[in-house]
Amino acid sequence: MFNRDNIAINKNKLITRRMFILSVAKMVFFTGILGRLFTLQISENKKYSFLSDKNRLKEWKLPPKRGIFKDYFGNVIADNDQVFQLHVVPEEVENFNYLMVRLKNIIKIENKDIKRIYKKKEKQLPWQTLIISENLSWEEFSKLNLFLHELGGAKPVFSVARKYPHGENFTHVLGYVAEASAQDIDNYSFIKENYVPGLRVGKTGLEKSLEKELIGISGVQRYEVNAHGKKINQINRIEGTQGKNFRITIDKEVQNYVQKLLLGKSGSISVMDIYTGDMIAMGSSPSFDPNQFVHGINIKEWNKINENPMKPLINKSVSSLYSPGSTLKPLVALSALENHVISPKFVHKCEGSMVLYDHKYHCWAKKGHGYMNLRNAIKQSCDIYFYEVARKLGVDRLSVTAKKYGLGNKVLSNYFLEEKSGVIPSTKWKIKNIGKGWVLGETLLTGIGQGYIQCTPLELCLSTAQIANGGFKIKPRIIDDGTVIYENVKSSIDSQMKKFEKKLKKKEVIIAEQDLVLMPTENVKLISLFRNPENVKFIKEAMFAVSNESRGTAYSSRYEKKKYQYAGKTGTAQVKRITEEQRELELLTKDIPYEDRDHSVFIAFAPYENPRYAISVLIEHGGSGSKVAAPLAQKVIKLVIDRHELREKIRKERMLEI
Repeated sequence: MFNRDNIAINKNKLITRRMFILSVAKMVFFTGILGRLFTLQISENKKYSFLSDKNRLKEWKLPPKRGIFKDYFGNVIADNDQVFQLHVVPEEVENFNYLMVRLKNIIKIENKDIKRIYKKKEKQLPWQTLIISENLSWEEFSKLNLFLHELGGAKPVFSVARKYPHGENFTHVLGYVAEASAQDIDNYSFIKENYVPGLRVGKTGLEKSLEKELIGISGVQRYEVNAHGKKINQINRIEGTQGKNFRITIDKEVQNYVQKLLLGKSGSISVMDIYTGDMIAMGSSPSFDPNQFVHGINIKEWNKINENPMKPLINKSVSSLYSPGSTLKPLVALSALENHVISPKFVHKCEGSMVLYDHKYHCWAKKGHGYMNLRNAIKQSCDIYFYEVARKLGVDRLSVTAKKYGLGNKVLSNYFLEEKSGVIPSTKWKIKNIGKGWVLGETLLTGIGQGYIQCTPLELCLSTAQIANGGFKIKPRIIDDGTVIYENVKSSIDSQMKKFEKKLKKKEVIIAEQDLVLMPTENVKLISLFRNPENVKFIKEAMFAVSNESRGTAYSSRYEKKKYQYAGKTGTAQVKRITEEQRELELLTKDIPYEDRDHSVFIAFAPYENPRYAISVLIEHGGSGSKVAAPLAQKVIKLVIDRHELREKIRKERMLEI
């Protein structure tokens, strides 16, 4: 009995203990639940509310809007256009193959495009956005939004794209935009900060050099979405900042006309204001439509451009080097006068050829020009005369003058990163670059713009402009920022010329390179390039004879009306040495293989009285400068002069704005 009672007592104690432990465990468990609920609902309320909103709200980074380009007259030449795109994030797609099948049916994707998409997907990380289509129609965009609940991971988005309304006419001035590469993103912080999938950035020309200011700042758009990711409601939108707009000095009408004249040819036409340095036109041919690159150019079109033997990708005004040919002769003459090697009255007989150290040098006039003075030698472009002038002058002094007037130096390198500088040889240059000493025969060739000497068409235009304005240094520009005022430059030049005239009357020695004139309203120094302004004046008069006097090499392209009269110099630059046999045949240009034909070159300034514009024309393998380049320059000069008053009106209005 006792034992049974003890056992019963022990059982009760055990049950009571177990119940206590169980009760404590329940209390701990429920306390934990309550604590966790408190943590979730009170302490971490904001965190989980944010995570919940993150599932409900989606944020899209808006592409930055690029600044636009306008020409000198305010016409838009590079704009932005709204486009509709389809983006996909592969990581968010359950079945990519199924998605592609559905998209193929909805927006009619071709098989070749599907292959391209799969290849691109393999190269990207799963969480990186894949652009399926860059330029959807409104119908396709609307249809996609209708079926979005079936297309997990697909995102129809609004975007902006570059638009070039004048197509290929401004390609080599503006450049073009294309999709930002990994290198672009890594190298430029302003691209990385504003990057969105499919972002287009400048690749060449002004689009490239001004990218930092053009790109703008991206905005943000937030949407409420359902479980399928479909947009239900826009919560808010933070607008980005558009990039800076630029006004360039180019005249749209002149540029379009220049490109029209260059159609079917390979070459360059450049026009410059001789006082302000403003580029009026800068044509390069052949060209291509930059709009092709905006949404990604296909391989067929790319090969067509890239494999074209005339090299449309190259801006020939700034990136191609050519022998200047006889267009160098005005600078050779100026250098000889400035260095007192000859006088304008120096006479030399041209018999059609000359011999130096058993080597025969020819004049373009087979029977020769007879006795020539300097003015007639420039007018008729006598090679024999300039062989003799170069021999007396020497290549080193010629090199100094050529560089001083703009040859051998980049002209607009701040804006055209692809620009090259010309080659102006000297005795030291040859030793340094070729490892051999200079020989006299090379001096003769340099004197007629052949041999080692090379320059860009834009350098030729600049040197012509600085002769035309009386021999004063100018700084060319293509962005119209209003910092250079024509009246200030002109009045400074006139003021300085009066000082030199007084010195000449008193027969004082002039070393004008050291004379600096402070412009009236700007802290800019105007530098004269000559030693005697009369030498520059003589060269200008001789160039007038080239275009306006009988036997002048550009006489057939003259204007009778004074308003349009210009002074110029023709050039025919050899690309291949002519053998004696070929010289005897006297082949016409059309009978010579294209790649062996001479380049056709012409430089000029206009109008002759009160000049304002300089022009250079270079046509690759065009043949004679007088027959090809000069007639083109004649047409451009007329249009530029006809538009001068309108340009002046706009310039004065701009001055009031600034």
